[in-house]
Amino acid sequence: MNIAREPELAELAIADAPDQWQALGFDVDDNGNLDIGGVRVRLGGDGTGITSWSLVRVNAMGSIDGLPTPVPRVLRPPPFKTHPNGATGIDHVVILSSDLDRTGAALARAGVELKRVQESSRGRMGYRRIGPAILEVVQQDDLEGEDTRFWGLAIVVISLEELTERLGDRLGPITPATQPGRRVATLNSDAGVSVPLAFMSPEPP
Repeated sequence: MNIAREPELAELAIADAPDQWQALGFDVDDNGNLDIGGVRVRLGGDGTGITSWSLVRVNAMGSIDGLPTPVPRVLRPPPFKTHPNGATGIDHVVILSSDLDRTGAALARAGVELKRVQESSRGRMGYRRIGPAILEVVQQDDLEGEDTRFWGLAIVVISLEELTERLGDRLGPITPATQPGRRVATLNSDAGVSVPLAFMSPEPP
């Protein structure tokens, strides 16, 4: 029996220095790599925020709608682990687009077709699972031209209360998440990293 093999997120490159993420309680190795939820995050380099992603089982030649998409350097997913701050995985990756239809079509050509599109208070949004994480594409009407950019991440942690004790006033209040039965707290913009980060409670059993 043939089993369809779906695209999966393998790597993210983030321009922040490793010690900026270590200060938030993430375990970073001597090469600046942070492994979380089966995804290799490479820290350092030029730019700001998320600078590229790598996906397996896609039809992409280095770029998807302007998003840098290099071939993954990891041959297999890194082992799952729990970080000192309780982080266990990436819940979702957020991308902003000036035109959701254009970006959705580019993703579909690469084999990453959006499975659901909806209207929300944040605008038109499209979703699909990419292995260990959810891809969330948000149409941002104030972006100019054919602009598509990486934006932020939501990280799953074992305990938001323990994370609050660890990070103190670097973390905003714990509030109900959009997803039923879950809660979320957002990292303050002055907390030392260039990627907008939200931390979420695990999915309910």
